[in-house]
Amino acid sequence: MAFTFTLNYELASDESNMDALVERLAEEGCDDALVGVGQPGRLALEFVREAPSAHEAIEGAIEDVRRAVPNARLIEAALTP
Repeated sequence: MAFTFTLNYELASDESNMDALVERLAEEGCDDALVGVGQPGRLALEFVREAPSAHEAIEGAIEDVRRAVPNARLIEAALTP
């Protein structure tokens, strides 16, 4: 089943190369996300991810983002109805 959800992060102050950040996210499995970097110091990812449950979809995405951007701090996770 496909689940749509958004993860919002606060970025570390040393994270300034957004092109490299987007590339790392894709390399770590976040190629199923629409990436928003318009607000300085923030990262928003809207995922459409296949998984057996919403919990597994969100947890998997959080792990993928953690590998790509280890110093980012998750500030919100929201499932789209």
